[in-house]
Amino acid sequence: MPSRDEQEYRPMEKILITRAGHAALNEELKALKTVDRPAVIKAIAEARAHGDLSENAEYHAAREKQSFIEGRVKELEAILALAEVIDPTKLSGGVKFGATVTLVDEDTDEERTYQIVGEPEADLEKGKLNIKSPLARALIGKEEGDSVEVRTPGGEKSYEIVSIEFV
Repeated sequence: MPSRDEQEYRPMEKILITRAGHAALNEELKALKTVDRPAVIKAIAEARAHGDLSENAEYHAAREKQSFIEGRVKELEAILALAEVIDPTKLSGGVKFGATVTLVDEDTDEERTYQIVGEPEADLEKGKLNIKSPLARALIGKEEGDSVEVRTPGGEKSYEIVSIEFV
């Protein structure tokens, strides 16, 4: 086993995130620290005042919520420390990180629009597509009018890129 000195130094990998995603994560962190954390501390204090903690459901629920809040605060701080903010409005050309891409499913003619974002801000219901997803990886580097083939759990899918915007 190599010694600590012999191990290769590997810097932490940057986490790509859009300007809007960075702002949203900062807002969530601020709310957790200034609203949620003080509220749960107050709830724990009130539950303690009720006496026997071993059978106090309010106390255990508040402690569980506190644990979740503290875990999320640590997670957000770690993400933000490694974040590399990309401003899509300063980009152009083919599909790349931050692009908003409108696609047409070549089988169903269904049109969908996705913004390619980093993992922390990905949310398919809001049209935010994780850069590491098979569809995003297939789209990177393509241009308007190109067709892409994507292997999905349901089989092969074909999409045509209708438009690419950087907003």
